[in-house]
Amino acid sequence: MDLQDQLKKLFPDHISDESVDDSKDTKSNVWLQDAPILCKYEKRKGKPITILEGYTGATDDFKTLAKELKTTLSVGGSFKDDKIIIQGDYRDKIMTILKEKGFNVKRVGG
Repeated sequence: MDLQDQLKKLFPDHISDESVDDSKDTKSNVWLQDAPILCKYEKRKGKPITILEGYTGATDDFKTLAKELKTTLSVGGSFKDDKIIIQGDYRDKIMTILKEKGFNVKRVGG
């Protein structure tokens, strides 16, 4: 007997939402904004990094977005001072990922 059967016995009048889909969706549950997110390229100590800034939503949503990007690209990075710092030059890939999620992205610099 699994958990769903036990819950049905406890709450027989409850109508469950069977339309919940557990498959991965390209849309994220992160707040989308009107202003574009700026995607920059810099070199620090001779190593290339990609910086994303300009997100006006909640800090937790931006941290979630940073984690999604890092796991999707399989790279390291961090979240500091309301900026996502990704190790390496991944501007093109990051911009396509964010556009698929519905963000407006602007490339800054070269």
